[in-house]
Amino acid sequence: MDALSSLFGTPQLLALAAALGWASGIRLYAVLFIVGASGFMGWIDLPEALKILQHPGVMAASGFMCFVEFFADKIPLVDTMWDMVHTVIRIPAGAALAAGALGADSQAMGWIAALVGGSLAATSHAAKLTTRAAVNTSPEPFSNIAVSLLEDGFVVFMLWLSATHPLLFAIALVLTLALAVLLMVVLIKFLRIVLRKLTELFAGNRSPQGN
Repeated sequence: MDALSSLFGTPQLLALAAALGWASGIRLYAVLFIVGASGFMGWIDLPEALKILQHPGVMAASGFMCFVEFFADKIPLVDTMWDMVHTVIRIPAGAALAAGALGADSQAMGWIAALVGGSLAATSHAAKLTTRAAVNTSPEPFSNIAVSLLEDGFVVFMLWLSATHPLLFAIALVLTLALAVLLMVVLIKFLRIVLRKLTELFAGNRSPQGN
């Protein structure tokens, strides 16, 4: 194993669990592919519960979905629909990934990690939905593409930071969460629109049955 693998101790595991939860709320498939590829290439020694991500079949599936999401996320309105559908996928996935990073030696720690990871995923996902709803009010597509590319780069950066500099990652994560909450407060109108559309989407707009 290389130097990065040898440094992958408890602080890095804690940072990894938080990073997986947070990043899953923004780019789930990229997270799955990057973490799996890192383990497959021997760059990091993944926790036992996450080693499945480095299986070639899982990497092929996550890589394909990452490719699809990369382009879907840059098309106005399509990105919001994609995000709304993935509300029921990203949050539990973030919880499961965080639990996989910390739950090997303790069932209680696994549950704690799942709760924290799911909460981080929910926060980042809600901030992303709210921000995109606001950006999509612009008639030109370039701002949408710029924001999407920024998200791509930031997710990769935060995953790297969690593995190499866990303390700096913790500081960056706190600042990022504060910014996410601030965005949702400032863009509360768009958050309400997104919540209404989500309610309609998952309710299925079913008409009432006859008496």
